[in-house]
Amino acid sequence: MNKKLLNKIPQHVLWILEQLQNAGFEAFIVGGCVRDLFLAREPNDWDVTTNAKPEEIIELFEKTEMRVVYENNFGTVAIVDKEQEKNASTYAVEITPYRSEGKYTDARHPDEVSFSKTLGEDLQRRDFTINAMAYDPLHDVLVDEYSVVEDLEKKIIRTVGNPHERFSEDVLRIMRSVRFSAQLGFFIEDETVRALRTHSKKLPLISQERIRDEFLKIINAPYAKDGIEMLRIYGLLEYIVPELLEGVDIEQGGTHVFSVWTHLVKSLEHATKKNYPLHIKLAALFHDIGKPRSRKLANGRGTKKWTFYGHEVIGAKMTEKILKRLKFSKELSEKVTKLVRYHMFFSDPDAITLSAVRRMVRNVGKEMIWDLIDLRTCDRIGTGRPKEQPYRLRKYQAMIEEVLRDPISVGMLKINGDMMIAEMGFQPGPKMGWILHALLEEVLDDPKKNTREYLEKRAKEMYTLSDEELKKLGEAGKEKKEVLDTQEIKKLHRKHKVD
Repeated sequence: MNKKLLNKIPQHVLWILEQLQNAGFEAFIVGGCVRDLFLAREPNDWDVTTNAKPEEIIELFEKTEMRVVYENNFGTVAIVDKEQEKNASTYAVEITPYRSEGKYTDARHPDEVSFSKTLGEDLQRRDFTINAMAYDPLHDVLVDEYSVVEDLEKKIIRTVGNPHERFSEDVLRIMRSVRFSAQLGFFIEDETVRALRTHSKKLPLISQERIRDEFLKIINAPYAKDGIEMLRIYGLLEYIVPELLEGVDIEQGGTHVFSVWTHLVKSLEHATKKNYPLHIKLAALFHDIGKPRSRKLANGRGTKKWTFYGHEVIGAKMTEKILKRLKFSKELSEKVTKLVRYHMFFSDPDAITLSAVRRMVRNVGKEMIWDLIDLRTCDRIGTGRPKEQPYRLRKYQAMIEEVLRDPISVGMLKINGDMMIAEMGFQPGPKMGWILHALLEEVLDDPKKNTREYLEKRAKEMYTLSDEELKKLGEAGKEKKEVLDTQEIKKLHRKHKVD
């Protein structure tokens, strides 16, 4: 028994295999989970294949404490641990009988699925060799009829059998080949590449939802940049996001040493390295998508230079249409579009004002302002610049924190002018302002005093003082506020190294 592999398989998966085998059936873990085990990766899910029929699987596991789910047309029975389900971490193991498939007349789904008697028939119907290996960990039996281990060692992706047949059956497999390459860092074998180029024109037969799902898996993959490049080189991107192809070979000049296309994929590469969330990765790939449509030759200059005025507005409109076409969720679409629209924020520390920073925070929202900064770092690295965060960007971040922080003001107090007039009988006038600033000084010295009961009592006491005495107390409160404001801002500057 291979203890090294056995220790990586969850106990509930081993238990399911044991139940099937003790009942007289064959049972193997199969597909991607086996591949990941041999690559020392953490499997996302666990699939079991067996010669038991769906009704036999259901009868076997209904006698246990597991929950049995059977709601599909492919014979797959899901076994769910009830305890894990209670803890909101449901871990379902899908058990599928050995299957064989009929013809794919629509290039998307098999016309019929039937159960077969042998594991070999089941493995034969799978798409790529890396997903066509089965393993029985209880007896340490590996079924590798397509030299999968060798392909894993050589980092090769190839189809099971004739690639033209596999891609004709389900055209989405051409995107899956790119997705696996982007996820694993593997090369697609030459014959498979030639076949996927041939079948790429059939991609429009696939629903936008299925295309979107594969596209997102490529964007979220460790080698996303290479995946997007492959989509372009193999003729697939024109059926997914053709707008991106407009940036190929479009020179920019100025601080940009790369074409628009290269700049965008390099920006995505940095977002991948930083493990930014999906909406930032998408924004990194799309942020300059409007440049080709806005590019104009600059007038009155001796050398050839280009301008891209308004490309962020054009790009935001293009992004919105692309994401709608690919059936993205409204929430994700709005986030990405907003980042694309405002990625050109002005950050010159010598000219920017706090009011301008406040407007930017208002435009993108407090919850997304730091996403915008992350996008700017991707944009910078995508130009070939060595520094992710130069002084001006660090200064801008310090200013963001300054406008976001809770202000030191009378608004912090548990009472206000309206309460003093309506409930305490005070007369409007400068006296109230002096009282509030005097109360603020006390609260800054001792925050525990910031209660309505204490402040009302002190306000009534202060209200009996002369204007001169009150003004003196109020001015002292203002000075205290200004000193603390200055100290807080200095802390922010030190934090961002912009002293």
